[in-house]
Amino acid sequence: MLPPTNNRVSIAILAKAPIPGYAKTRLISVIGAHAAAILQERLTERTVATALSADVGPVTVWCAPDSTHSAFLKLVSRSRITLRPQPEGDLGKRMLVATAAHNGPVLVIGTDCPAMTDVHLRGAADALREGTEVILIPAEDGGYVLIGTRSVQPSLFTDIAWGKNSVLAETRGRVIVHRLVLTERPPLWDVDTEDDLARLEREYPELLL
Repeated sequence: MLPPTNNRVSIAILAKAPIPGYAKTRLISVIGAHAAAILQERLTERTVATALSADVGPVTVWCAPDSTHSAFLKLVSRSRITLRPQPEGDLGKRMLVATAAHNGPVLVIGTDCPAMTDVHLRGAADALREGTEVILIPAEDGGYVLIGTRSVQPSLFTDIAWGKNSVLAETRGRVIVHRLVLTERPPLWDVDTEDDLARLEREYPELLL
């Protein structure tokens, strides 16, 4: 059961459709386009299940390139989620639109972090409810796997060098400049490289072919 309306924290999941050649492009040279697309679909399914299990508020999947792929339609047919198409623009623009579309506090996550659990999401939601203005779960590669805000914060998503290992440091700097109350949790890892695939095979073999 979801918490009362005034205590809900929305979860926005940014997800790519599992299209060969479009999804998990950095892994295509290692496992091929078809296997990369299947991995993307399984990671998305796992992320949605985790978000629903956290039970902190409504879950929206922001779909790229749009919300018409059969994998997204299958998810919405069997889960209490909403589908929205991702807007044009860089990652920051897409995350900003996702945060602005939700009334109140929101957690934004991708689909590349199988280590994220419902406990992580509940803890992040609790931090926002308790007064934190920005919650971050760093990624081990220098980015982050979760960002949550109590209100819309355009400065956190504008003119950031997305895809670089400076993303977390830049975001922290924006938090300091705008004197926002920040909470950080211990870092988690995401699936981007061949080494990450080896770790995935050890820890979550059910996600691979």
